[in-house]
Amino acid sequence: MLKFTLAIATDDGQCLIKRHFGDSDFYYIYDVGEAGAKLLQKIPNTVDEEEEIHADPQKAKGIAQILKKEGVDVLASKAFGPNIKRMIKKFACVMLKTESLEAALELILIHKETIKKELDKGENRIPLKF
Repeated sequence: MLKFTLAIATDDGQCLIKRHFGDSDFYYIYDVGEAGAKLLQKIPNTVDEEEEIHADPQKAKGIAQILKKEGVDVLASKAFGPNIKRMIKKFACVMLKTESLEAALELILIHKETIKKELDKGENRIPLKF
């Protein structure tokens, strides 16, 4: 059965952020399946900003813990930073060319089978771009 839980990086619930995934103020969590995408919840990004080094592994670990606690399998954003190499081991990562959250969800639904196949590859995943 095709099903996964998606986290989209957004500050306002209308547009994807233009910054890296880990810099989002909020993550909108969706259940994605055969019937479409259903918003489950909006969660704040409570991980502290990097203070000394870019691509701080502690920041990646903190965000991963928050999202895994919510059952997230797939991450979506306009951009990912260098920590994508850590996140791809735990999640399927999707980079989207659109700014609209609504258009982003449409792209996710169009490509949901491809995303699920990539998710199932485990640590051998590669980032997807739509």
